[in-house]
Amino acid sequence: MPVLYRIIPVVFLLLWSSAFVAAKLGLPYTEPLTYMGLRFVLVTVIFMAAALILRARWPGSPREAFDIALVGFLIHGIYLSGVFIAISRGMPAGFAALIVGLQPVLTAVLAPRWLGERMVTRQWLGAALGFLGVAMVLWNRLTLEGLDSWGIVVCTFSLIGISTGTIYQKRYCQNMDLVSGSAIQASVAMIMTVAGAFLFEEMTVVWHPEFIAALSWQVLAVSVGAFSLLMLMIRHGEATKVASLLYLVPPTTAVMAFFAFGESLGIIAMLGIAVAAVGVALVVRPVASKL
Repeated sequence: MPVLYRIIPVVFLLLWSSAFVAAKLGLPYTEPLTYMGLRFVLVTVIFMAAALILRARWPGSPREAFDIALVGFLIHGIYLSGVFIAISRGMPAGFAALIVGLQPVLTAVLAPRWLGERMVTRQWLGAALGFLGVAMVLWNRLTLEGLDSWGIVVCTFSLIGISTGTIYQKRYCQNMDLVSGSAIQASVAMIMTVAGAFLFEEMTVVWHPEFIAALSWQVLAVSVGAFSLLMLMIRHGEATKVASLLYLVPPTTAVMAFFAFGESLGIIAMLGIAVAAVGVALVVRPVASKL
């Protein structure tokens, strides 16, 4: 089992990073909330069916159900919706990724108060290196064109959403059944995104093979696969260490985009990948116990 836990972060990182490649393939054929609404309708159906077939344990109290639903609202709803909406309205993807890339730092700031997790100096250095690495990877993609206060506000809400959602999951949803809990969280995201698409978008979809492939990957590999692994890692690890893995998402996505779309990957970006990897290693390395 320990070997499996060492593999899970790698698989999670690859699946989570692939979401951005899939989004680039799928978004040209529909609007962002319509895209996510379809995605979470399918994810909800999958988890609801799995919960019924496996006879999963459902929350035993309204408070437990509320806690699980709130995490779905924060991580699935606020985080994903904020990033997609900001980019669709002209927010440069590089700046969006850079703002959301502060998540491990914000999680580290909040974790001592909510979870009693404290970071040593070496881990703070790792957090700083991780963010520096992300900035280096995204450097040639940063542009002021399209940058406005609205985009910054929306991305900031995304940052707050995933940071507080990660900590809340660790603090209040430790006993959540993975299947039924995911069904509840996906349902919340479905209601949010479908309602948003109905109110603010035309809800038109071009059913191109690329869109179908991208949507299928987002549903099965990302929402079912990566999010399930995220919940497992939050349950069995410290929130700050789990969050630090997200520093490696932009570098991994950049490598994937290089192979998938031929996007440039310069010397600074490659150095940034190394810097981010060192930063994450400093954060996740166990703290030596004092005798």
